[in-house]
Amino acid sequence: MGIETTDLLKKIVLLEKKAKDTYDGIGIAAKKRELEKLEKMTYSEGFWNDKENSAAINKELSALKKKVEPWDSIVSDLQDSHELLNIAIEEDDSQVVSEISDQIIKFEERFEILENLELLSGEDDFNNAFVTVHAGAGGTESQDWALMLLRMYIRWAEKSGYNVETIDYMAGDEAGIKQATIIIKGDYAFGLLNCEMGVHRLVRISPFDSNKRRHTSFASVEVHPEISEDIDVDIVESDLRIDTYRASGAGGQHVNTTDSAVRITHVPSGIVVSCQNERSQHKNKASAMKVLKSKLYEKQKAEMREKFDEKAGEKKDIAWGSQIRSYVFQPYTMVKDHRTGEETGSVEHVLDGELIKFIYAYLRFRNVQKCEDE
Repeated sequence: MGIETTDLLKKIVLLEKKAKDTYDGIGIAAKKRELEKLEKMTYSEGFWNDKENSAAINKELSALKKKVEPWDSIVSDLQDSHELLNIAIEEDDSQVVSEISDQIIKFEERFEILENLELLSGEDDFNNAFVTVHAGAGGTESQDWALMLLRMYIRWAEKSGYNVETIDYMAGDEAGIKQATIIIKGDYAFGLLNCEMGVHRLVRISPFDSNKRRHTSFASVEVHPEISEDIDVDIVESDLRIDTYRASGAGGQHVNTTDSAVRITHVPSGIVVSCQNERSQHKNKASAMKVLKSKLYEKQKAEMREKFDEKAGEKKDIAWGSQIRSYVFQPYTMVKDHRTGEETGSVEHVLDGELIKFIYAYLRFRNVQKCEDE
C-alpha cells in the first residue's frame, strides 16, 4: 500500500486544507454566529406574534443554514476521513483505504459544487427558475432544435435533483416546439441557469432534409427567477390583454376540448406570457401571472442598473453572430461556449444534460469580469 497510501494522504490533506481555507475565507464562522443569534431571537417571548418580522427572520435563518451546513459538513467529514485513513494505514487495512479513496472522489465533487456556489451572490440566485425556449427562424429544423434544448434543461434538472413542471408548451408544425416554458424548482436554480440566457446555435446534417445537407439552426433561451409574493411588482390591470384559447400541448383530457389556455400580453412592455398546462383557465391565468411578474421584475432590475455587463442577458436576434454557444455535429463534434471558451467534443452528453462544466466556467468568467470592472 506504500506509494498509493502516500498519494492518498497527500490528496486528503490538500483537500482538507482547501476546504478549511475556503471556510475561513468566506466567513462561515461569522455566519454561524449570526445564525445562533437569529435562532435565539425565535425563542424570545412574543416573537411569533409579529408575523411579518418572524417571516423575514425565518427566511434569513433558512438562507444562512443553507450556506453554513454544507461547509460544516464537508470540513467535518474530511477531518473524520483523514483520521480514519491514518488508522487504516497504521493497521494496514487495505479495504478501509480503498473505501476512503472512493470517498475522496466524492469529496472533490462536493467541494467543487460548494466552491462554485459561492460565486452566486445575486439577490435572486437562490430562487426557482422559469426557463423559456423559443425556436428561431427556419421552421421545422429550428423547432426540432428548440425541443432538443428543452429536453437538455429537463435532463440537467433531473440529474441535479430539481423538480420540473411545464407551464406552457406550443408544439411545432411538424416536429419540435415553437416555444415552451418550464419552471425548475430547487436551491440556486436561477443562479446556475442564468448563464443559459441567449441564442444557441446547432450545426448538423438535417434529419428533415432528403438530400442530407448540413443545416444551421438557432433557438433562444430566456431565464427568469420565480419571485416571492412579498416582492411588489406594479401591474395595472388595464395594461393587460388576456386571451383564452384551446390548449395544444400533449396530454390531458382537457386538451383541445375547452378554452382553458391563457395568454397575457403586457401592452406597455410588449411582454407576452402564456400557460396551458393546468386543467382550469383560472389556474392557467394564475401561473401566467407569476411568469409575467418575474419577467417584469427582471426588466425593472435591468433598467435600474447603470451597467449590465452580462452578455447572456442582452436581447439579441436569433440569428448569425449572436449565439452564446454552438453545438456542432458536422463536420466535427463540438460544443463551444463563445463567452468563456469552454468546449467539449461530447455533444450527445451535453444534450443529455451534462451542462455543469459550462455553468461553472461561466460563473468563474463572470466573477473575473466583475473583479476587473471593480
